[in-house]
Amino acid sequence: MGHHRTGSWLRGLLMLASLLFGQPAIGDEVSLGVAANFTNTTRELVEQFEADTGHTVSASFGSTGKLYAQIRQGAPFDVFMAADEWRPERLEAIGLAEPGSRFTYALGRLALWSPDPAAFTDPRAFLTTPGQRRLAMANPATAPYGLAAQQVLKNLGLWEQVGPGMARGESIAQTFQFAATRNARGAFIALAQLAEQESQGSVWLVPADMHKPIAQQAVLLDRGRDNPAAKAWMTFLKAPEARTIIRRHGYDLVERP
Repeated sequence: MGHHRTGSWLRGLLMLASLLFGQPAIGDEVSLGVAANFTNTTRELVEQFEADTGHTVSASFGSTGKLYAQIRQGAPFDVFMAADEWRPERLEAIGLAEPGSRFTYALGRLALWSPDPAAFTDPRAFLTTPGQRRLAMANPATAPYGLAAQQVLKNLGLWEQVGPGMARGESIAQTFQFAATRNARGAFIALAQLAEQESQGSVWLVPADMHKPIAQQAVLLDRGRDNPAAKAWMTFLKAPEARTIIRRHGYDLVERP
């Protein structure tokens, strides 16, 4: 009897705390599957979200294609934050995501980067110059930034010449490391990675019209449908506070997500 009263009293106190402070005293947890290029941005967003809401976040990072395959196989994610539109749209179409929840949370920009400040002034000449160390790109089959890099090389008429010899990163994060550790002369990476790392070197910001837009979309998955923390995260991503963080990390934004 005394235990029951103590439990009731504690629940009442927690409810009062929630009312007084405008956030849950004990929050829920949301599990995210996030495209690798968005790793550091997510970590800052999570810090802000947890402070604002009292919810907690767990996140797994990887290539969009790999995460998509894991979700198809039943991976326990509540929200999928891809680096493309196609895979979230597909999950929605096959009934694994909440219809109407999908939106573009960031627009990515592709860059060709070498850590060597004197590596190039002419990107095309750099791409076609033979070297002991290869150039790197993310795998076009699994990483949207790799697909964009492939489109750029085809646009330049260099895919047949340059593409086959390029090192392939499993994700854009691994691709960045190929160049950062100088195991590659340079790499096609996400511009945001340079902004976050404050990296120096030679950079070519690839004109956006040389590849299809990198519209990074988020979608609420079936598992997160009744999870208050998952719904709160989706709302938070559209809020001015989150959009400011995303822009600061080197992404563009759509006007109305």
